[in-house]
Amino acid sequence: MTKSETGRLGEESVCAYLTERGYRIAARNYRIKGGEIDIIAENGDYLAFVEVKARRPDSLVTGFEAVNKRKRGLIIKTAADYCCKHPSMLQPRFDVAQVIVQEGRVLSIDYIPNAYDTTGYNFIF
Repeated sequence: MTKSETGRLGEESVCAYLTERGYRIAARNYRIKGGEIDIIAENGDYLAFVEVKARRPDSLVTGFEAVNKRKRGLIIKTAADYCCKHPSMLQPRFDVAQVIVQEGRVLSIDYIPNAYDTTGYNFIF
C-alpha cells in the first residue's frame, strides 16, 4: 500500500468508528491555505476536529507524537476558519486518532477525545 492509500484507509476506518458511536460526519479533508482537517464530526454536544494518523506497527513515532505543536496550530487555524464559515452552537473539540495498519488491514484504532485545546494559541472559539 502507498502512504496515501494507508492514510485513506485510516480516515475511512475512523469515520466508521465515529459513525458507530453516534457522530455525524460534517466534512472530510477540509482545507485552507496552510492547513487541513481530516474529519469534522458532530454528535449533538461537540464539533470534533479529528486528526487521523495511520501508522505501521513498527513505526518509530506514534500517531499521537506526530501531532506536534506546529501541527496543532495549523489544525486550530483551520478549525477557526471552518467555524467562521459554518457557525454552530456546538462546543469545538480537538481529537486525535491513531490507526495501526498492516498489509491493508486495520489492526487497531486508538482515539483520544479532547486531545488538546487552544491554550497558547491566538484563537478563541
